[in-house]
Amino acid sequence: MGTYAQLGAVRTWYEEHGKGDPLVLMHGGLVDSRWFEPNTPALAEHFHVYVPERRGHGHTPDVEGPITYQLMAEDTIAFLEQVVGEPADLVAHSDGAVAAMLIGIQRPDLVKRLVLISGGFDKSGEAAPEAEWDVDAIEQFLGPAYAEVSPDGAEHFRVVATKIGEMAAKEPHIDIAEVAKIRARTLVMASDDDLSTLEHTIEMFRAIPGAELAIVQGTSHFLTQEKPHLVNTLLLDFLTREPITTVAPVSRAKTGS
Repeated sequence: MGTYAQLGAVRTWYEEHGKGDPLVLMHGGLVDSRWFEPNTPALAEHFHVYVPERRGHGHTPDVEGPITYQLMAEDTIAFLEQVVGEPADLVAHSDGAVAAMLIGIQRPDLVKRLVLISGGFDKSGEAAPEAEWDVDAIEQFLGPAYAEVSPDGAEHFRVVATKIGEMAAKEPHIDIAEVAKIRARTLVMASDDDLSTLEHTIEMFRAIPGAELAIVQGTSHFLTQEKPHLVNTLLLDFLTREPITTVAPVSRAKTGS
């Protein structure tokens, strides 16, 4: 059962599961908290899991004006400050991962560990830059799930989808030097057939000091749902264990990580 918190102009809906240290799940664009249903139970065995839904997504009503990665980051910062009330682990997918990246850069005091799943830092890393943003096709694919829970009604999906499309046409553009400012222990995760190229994912991994990398084989952008057991194993290994001292470090020997 979810509840609402008024965070500035956004009436944010969220669910809570489990007990322990706080962990916040950040869904991607045009989906909602149900995206993490294959993952939440496993994480809730170890953590107090918060699953907020961002403006215009799921049960959270839309707000007049555009949707940007910076606004999504600010909404989540407000959630961390006012609802969670302490630093938390962030596990974020797709658009959520971009917002989480900004939080890691701008508010390191709020982030303990950071998991960035299938998120890029710059449009130059898109695997299919020529792909058209087809609102009709997106509505057919994701609109029915939106209509099941949105307080704005089924017809508002096209408004939100258009806003996300306008954002995606211009963003993200996060300078790699800014990405390198992330100081939280970070896991960069992606599929081997994702919306960002493997080269882009590796560039992000190499930029973040001490970051760890996981490529989930045989999956797509839907990796958290396609191979949830494997993804959950990787998440819990990262979130519940300290880094090991490797036997034959190469790049980590140079950084001291």
